[in-house]
Amino acid sequence: MEKPTLQGELIRLRPIGPGDVEAVWDLVSDPESARLTGRTEVYTREMVAERCATIADRPGRIDLAVTTTGSDEMLGEMVLKHIDLRSGTADLRLVMRPAHRGRGLGTEAIGLVLDMAFEGLGLHRVGLTVLSTNTRALALYEGLGFQTEGRLREAFRDGERRCDGIVMGLLAEEYRR
Repeated sequence: MEKPTLQGELIRLRPIGPGDVEAVWDLVSDPESARLTGRTEVYTREMVAERCATIADRPGRIDLAVTTTGSDEMLGEMVLKHIDLRSGTADLRLVMRPAHRGRGLGTEAIGLVLDMAFEGLGLHRVGLTVLSTNTRALALYEGLGFQTEGRLREAFRDGERRCDGIVMGLLAEEYRR
């Protein structure tokens, strides 16, 4: 599957590549990113470099760097993963670097990926799981039309506490409304 570049009004999404190692390292070494997403994996720089060098070749996923229209600097990571064209489903993930959170760039990034998912790939459903403690992300996804479909009770950590994962989904017909 060809990994696209998507152009929006304020942002551009482009495939992640070897030049993004420092930005991805910033994401995976940031404690707040880990807390907001429930990520528990620990990465080394070597792992990040290998991932950036090979991620574009991995099937069933599209990993895109969030950049602005005037710069190629990676501000965040937008991922459509577990793409199953036969069943018409995929999962979505967005993580912004610490200095770029709360600026509205994620809303446009998700919109571009949803356009690609539903109109370009012909998917039927895009899902995600968000931590119950990540109220900003919950509000963002609800504002984009995602519906709560379930709850994974105490399946994640928010620092030292346990928290629920909220399973959300958006169907193509809901998106087109």
